[in-house]
Amino acid sequence: MNRAETTPAPSLHQPDSRYAMLRLALTLLIMTVGSSGMYVVSVMLPAVQAEFGVARADASLPYTLLMLGFGFGGVLMGKLADRVGVMWPLLMGSVFLGVGYVATGLSGGIVSFTIAQALLVGLLGSSVAFAPLVADTSLWFVKRRGIAVAVCASGNYLAGAVWPPIAQHFVETVGWRQTYIGMGIFCGVTMALLALLFRARPPAVAEAVPANAAGAGAARDLARPFGLNPGTAQGLLCVAGVACCVAMAMPQVHIVAYCGDLGYGPAQGALMLSLMLGFGIVSRLVSGAICDRIGGLRTLMLGGMLQCVALLLFLPFDGLVSLYVISALFGLFQGGIVPSYAIIIREHFPPKEAGARVGTVLMFTLFGMALGGWMSGKVFDVTGSYHAAFVNGIAWNLLNMSIVAFLLFRTLRRPGGRVSASPVR
Repeated sequence: MNRAETTPAPSLHQPDSRYAMLRLALTLLIMTVGSSGMYVVSVMLPAVQAEFGVARADASLPYTLLMLGFGFGGVLMGKLADRVGVMWPLLMGSVFLGVGYVATGLSGGIVSFTIAQALLVGLLGSSVAFAPLVADTSLWFVKRRGIAVAVCASGNYLAGAVWPPIAQHFVETVGWRQTYIGMGIFCGVTMALLALLFRARPPAVAEAVPANAAGAGAARDLARPFGLNPGTAQGLLCVAGVACCVAMAMPQVHIVAYCGDLGYGPAQGALMLSLMLGFGIVSRLVSGAICDRIGGLRTLMLGGMLQCVALLLFLPFDGLVSLYVISALFGLFQGGIVPSYAIIIREHFPPKEAGARVGTVLMFTLFGMALGGWMSGKVFDVTGSYHAAFVNGIAWNLLNMSIVAFLLFRTLRRPGGRVSASPVR
């Protein structure tokens, strides 16, 4: 009787099972709630800047530090989840997220506002709703890991599609302070209730060589990813993650303020942000399916190239209709970029190292978002225009594409490469 009580039913705790699909749906929901902090602060930027009387770069700093906290917190929460399961970090994050929103709404100046965003909302709150959940999802799927990770990561963009117009509505009706307090109560309670459904631990997944890999060649690739020292390979992926997300942050963080400067009003900008991130959901799902067919590295290169095209389109076109179209294209082009890094790690590094390495690379992508949000505001303060900020984003995007092209070239010329013509020498 004790064995029956303590041993989980195998059908509920196997990779790719019905329970895994249910858990994926719950993960999507809790990530939508928990990731709200990343996008609401962009909507609040004009109102906060006006109330506290600070420069655009200073008003962008809370977002930057929130993203830094989000990145560090993802690694810390991921390690905690490895020890005790993901439920307890989720419960802890729900408390800090709720308290952080309320503290933000009660802040008396830009300093206290920034501290609440960086420590409570970023480091200890929202951070649990991204990297730890992506890592947890990757352990529940084998056959369709790419699409499962993409669905999970879509919760982050779903938050970006849902929350900006809601926040903008309440900012206009009750003010930004009351909006934050209301979000603190709703998100804290909802996230805590959902967290209780994540009690089951992931199944033990065998560390098998990928079926599409070529025996000894694949083993050499895992020992020396891309034919490089593992630390060097990891470092290049981290730099690539920073570069692509500096570029990505320009429209995502500043589209609301940009529309205000053009005379269209912040409400139009909030709708553009929602549209951008809504199409990002489509992009992540499509990119997940593409990853399962062509691999993460090629998917990353495709996303980087298309993101660069969208950034270029922002330079000559600033009409209201054209901005809506370009915002939709930007979301459609770049949504699959960040999840590709998780797939690349699983393809080119030993599975037993995947959790730590995925968390590290995702942390650097968040650093890129943080740096890009602040840098774009600083460029605006110096030049008085967002034109130079878009050019800056394009330059960083080209750096990302150069690194990915280098890694792809090294992969193709090795025997274990997925479409290598012949071994070297």
